Amino acid sequence: MPLPLHNIRVLDLSRYLPGPFCTQMLADFGAEVIKVEDPRGGDLGRSLAPLAGNQSTRFYTVNRNKKSVALDLRQPAGKEIFRRLAATADVLIDQFRPGVMDRLGLGWAELQSANPRLIYCALTGYGLTGPLREAAGHDQNYLSIAGVTALTGGHGGAPVMSAVQIADIAGGALHAVIGILLALASRQQTGRGQLVDIAMTDASFSLLAYTIGEWSKQTRLPEPGNEGLTGKYACYNIYETKDRQYVTLGAIEGKFWRDFCLKAGCPEYIPEQWRPDRQETMKTWLQNYFQGKTRDEWTVFFAESDICFTPVLTLDEVCRHPQLLAREMVHTLTNVNDSGQDIVLTGIPIKLSETPGHLHLAFPELGEHSREVLLTLGYGDEEIEALRQGGVI
Repeated sequence: MPLPLHNIRVLDLSRYLPGPFCTQMLADFGAEVIKVEDPRGGDLGRSLAPLAGNQSTRFYTVNRNKKSVALDLRQPAGKEIFRRLAATADVLIDQFRPGVMDRLGLGWAELQSANPRLIYCALTGYGLTGPLREAAGHDQNYLSIAGVTALTGGHGGAPVMSAVQIADIAGGALHAVIGILLALASRQQTGRGQLVDIAMTDASFSLLAYTIGEWSKQTRLPEPGNEGLTGKYACYNIYETKDRQYVTLGAIEGKFWRDFCLKAGCPEYIPEQWRPDRQETMKTWLQNYFQGKTRDEWTVFFAESDICFTPVLTLDEVCRHPQLLAREMVHTLTNVNDSGQDIVLTGIPIKLSETPGHLHLAFPELGEHSREVLLTLGYGDEEIEALRQGGVI
């Protein structure tokens, strides 16, 4: 059975993390993704340290299942090739700042007039409108404007940076996938493509939905590390263990809290789960309690208890965990580029019963598919060689 995005051609102008993560998801489900890269080095994500041979280990994590065409969009011949490509495409992802493609004469209005079915996804930091539309930024900047950074950290401490690029991935990549799929669904009904405007700041702000709801009933601003889901309550917290490791307790529901307290030998705390004046006392007691065993000893102790209790795992432990392995979420490339280095890749998180994604671990060299793609556009071998000699491809 064909994959869901079989026969969907995607032109990918993105780099680094947000766009490539998005297009990798599309490629995993059958889309033909063509990375359009500058001949003078390509996607900047190729050269990010650390390297395996001459290529970034991080490049491999978000660029499987794709083709690469090297194309200088500043040259007239490069623009013409791109216009021909866009005429054959279903989706285009533009991660440049607003206006860049318009100044090249390759923006949404021009490409859509030649290909009314084209879905043009503009993936930017602040969106195509608003006073910050042309401002530079990265993940932390978008999270700061969206209000996420101010709420991230321990109680009474300074804001901290997330270990995950929330704006890039949850804000940008995933919302771009959603927007593209919605536009494809709409095109099935109307026959027309459309502009998809995804701002990483917008999407990051939308992730605060529960936080906004909680704050709306208060007369004060939320406190980092001291709200319902960020550390205020003893039943939903992180505790250090005897071996300086950590465990998490997520016993929000009354039945989980009751069973935990009975197992831990503190039944007197059962009716005090949500009493504000008792939280510090309970947290102190629980912290002392968890100091009595190592993390792994606690994991064994609570293994048969259905109480939302888990150890805090490190990356090397995650990659060996039977749950992640059973879900085929961990894949390893060995001896990449004869460097002697292995690279761990994440699997496909969306599981479809009838048309599951395909994990094809092939990664394009810069311009590897230029000739192949140009031949499909009607260029001959002599023309292609001339374009190569001229630095267009």
